[in-house]
Amino acid sequence: MVRVNRSPSQMFAWVLDAPIAQRRTLLAASLGWMLDSMDVMLYALALPAIRASLHMSIATGGLIMSLTLISAAAGGVMFGSLADRLGRTRMLTATILLYSTCTALCAVAQSPLQLGVFRVLLGFGMGGEWAAGAALVAESWPAEKRGKALGLVQSAWAIGYAVAALLVAVVVPHLGWRVVFLFGALPGLVALWVRRKVPEPVVPGSSGGPDAARGSLTALFARPLRGRTLLFTTMNAASLFAYWGLFFWVPQFLATPIRDGGRGLDIVQTASWTALMQGGTFLGYVLFGVIADLWSRKWTYIMYLCIAAAIVPIYAGTRSASVVLWLGPLVGFFGTGYFSGFSVMASENFPYVVRGIALGLCYNLGRVVSAGAPAAIGRLSGRVGIGAALSLTAVGFLLAAVLAMGVRETRGRELA
Repeated sequence: MVRVNRSPSQMFAWVLDAPIAQRRTLLAASLGWMLDSMDVMLYALALPAIRASLHMSIATGGLIMSLTLISAAAGGVMFGSLADRLGRTRMLTATILLYSTCTALCAVAQSPLQLGVFRVLLGFGMGGEWAAGAALVAESWPAEKRGKALGLVQSAWAIGYAVAALLVAVVVPHLGWRVVFLFGALPGLVALWVRRKVPEPVVPGSSGGPDAARGSLTALFARPLRGRTLLFTTMNAASLFAYWGLFFWVPQFLATPIRDGGRGLDIVQTASWTALMQGGTFLGYVLFGVIADLWSRKWTYIMYLCIAAAIVPIYAGTRSASVVLWLGPLVGFFGTGYFSGFSVMASENFPYVVRGIALGLCYNLGRVVSAGAPAAIGRLSGRVGIGAALSLTAVGFLLAAVLAMGVRETRGRELA
C-alpha cells in the first residue's frame, strides 16, 4: 500500500528544490487555472441572484453554462493548435487576457442574451488556457515529479472555486452580483507577468518535428494516435458530464428549499459550505499527484472515480444538513481529484508536436458532450427534484472508470 503521511513541508520540498524556470512555469499555469476557475464559478455561485435580476429561468441558466462549455471545446482545439505552433507561454498569456476581459463584461449584461454572448467568449479562453498551461508544465518537469506538478496545477482550481465562493458571500449581499464579475479583470495582470517572466519549455530529445506536423488535427485521427485520441476524449467526456452535472448545481442544490429536494441554505451558508468542499478538492488534486508518482497514474485515476460514484448518491440523497456538510469535502476530494490524472496521462501519451492540440481536443471535446449536463440536470431536477437528479451523475463517474481500463500506464516515462 502507498503511504503518503508526510508533513506538508516534506510534501512540497520538491517545489522549493526545483530550478527557478520550472517553478515559474508551475506558478504561471497554477495562477492561470486558479483564476480561470474563479471566473467560471462566479457565474454558478451567483446564479440565483442573476436569475432574479434578469428574470431568467433555471433552464436558461443551465443553457448558458452549456454554451460556455461548448465554446471552451472550440477554444481548446484552436489555442491548443496555436500553442504547438507559436508557443505554450504566448498562448497562455492570450487566453488569460481573453477570459478575464469577458468575465468583466458580464457585469454590464442587461439581458440573458448579452450574458450568454459574454460567457461564450469567456469559454474560448477557458478551454485554451488549460491546454497551454498543462503542456507547459508537463514539458518543464521531469517524469518523477510530473504527476505532483500537474496535480498541484489542478489543485489551483479548488483555490479559485473557494475564492469565488468567498467573493459571492461577501459581495453579493451588499453590492449585488454585477460587482463580483468586475474582479474578473484582475487576471489580466497575471498575463502580463507570464509574458515577461515565463520561458518556453525545451523537451530533451525532441526535435520538435516538421512545421507541417506541429499542431496538426489530422495527425490525432491517424495511426498510431487515433485510438488514444478517441479513448481519452470519450473517457474525459464521461467524467466531465458527471463533474459539470454535479458541481455546477451544488450551490443551487444547497440553496433550494427542502420541499423541492434541496437543503434550504441561505446564500452565505451556501457559499461557505461550497468553500469547505473545495478544501477537500484541493487535497484530492494534490494527493493524486503524490500517489500517481509513487504507484500508478491509471489505477489511481480509476480508484478516485469509483469512490466518487459511491459517495455522490449518499451526498445528494441525505436530508441531514450535517451529513451534507461533512460529506462535501469527500465529494470534492474524489469527485474532482481525478482530473490531475487526466492531465498527466494525456501529456505522457501524446508526442511533443501535437501535445498542445491533443490536450486541448481530448479535454475540451469532452466538454461538448458534458455541455449537456447542466441543462439536462436542470430539466430533470424540475421533475424528480434536484437531489435525485444529482445522484445520476454517478453513472458518468463509473463509465469513465471503465474506459480508463484501456489507458496505457506511463509512470516513469520521459516525454517524447
